[in-house]
Amino acid sequence: MKTYAGIPEENASLENSKVVLVTVPYDGTSTWGKGADKGPELFLDASENMELYDIETGTEPYLEGVYLAGEISENSTPEAMTEAVYQKTKELLATDKLFTLFGGEHSVSIGSIRAVGEKFENLTVLQLDAHTDLRPEFHGSTSNHACAVFEANQKHNLVQVGIRSMDAEEVEYLPEGRVFFAHEIANNENWVNDVLEKVSGNVYITIDLDAFDPSIAPSTGTPEPGGLQWYPTLELLKKVFEKCNVVAFDIVELMDSAYSKPSAFLAAKLYYKMLAYYHINKD
Repeated sequence: MKTYAGIPEENASLENSKVVLVTVPYDGTSTWGKGADKGPELFLDASENMELYDIETGTEPYLEGVYLAGEISENSTPEAMTEAVYQKTKELLATDKLFTLFGGEHSVSIGSIRAVGEKFENLTVLQLDAHTDLRPEFHGSTSNHACAVFEANQKHNLVQVGIRSMDAEEVEYLPEGRVFFAHEIANNENWVNDVLEKVSGNVYITIDLDAFDPSIAPSTGTPEPGGLQWYPTLELLKKVFEKCNVVAFDIVELMDSAYSKPSAFLAAKLYYKMLAYYHINKD
């Protein structure tokens, strides 16, 4: 039996796990760098090669259990993929465990945010990303990666962090007062607290790895310069887990390339750190 991070089977069963993890190896709408369909495989491989003791929190998050809930392989159309993710998310939310997802490109988040938003009222969607992803539709589909949070912005409290690339047509859709552009973050020592003021209640965190600077996460579809750094991002996430009720999170856009290992390891550590922050605030 394959388990997350190679953890013992007794920590990997559904009944013994407080966390469920679904993978979506989908890369159907990406427009430049291809290879995000290999992201889950790279992430799981890197996870098996990291230490399972978290120094910062003094914990071993895997002891709380992580259940690998399988992969969603539907890729006939973007809309069919979105529906498959939506249905699987609904099914796993019924277990009342922390729902986590690893993509794939960012369009995989549309279905999971939709399902989480149906279960949890007063939802804040915290998006860490280089791009706004606020197009109503792109290349003939509303389930395109460029539309990843358009629906979330219509229905929920969307907060965007790390943005440094967008199309002119997206300006009208920006969530007013809740966009933290990378160039502003770079000159604001208080940016983490400013973000926290906008995040409350039940929270879904969606992290596109291109939110990070390509100096630390180069293997992603569109590596934009000027991104977030590791420790300040962890500070933000830790405080969000402390302040709010994080009900689900996803990480997307890890791309296969000749330089994928550093990015895959960052993704693996990021996921595990988020589990650590989740558990220390639940216990």
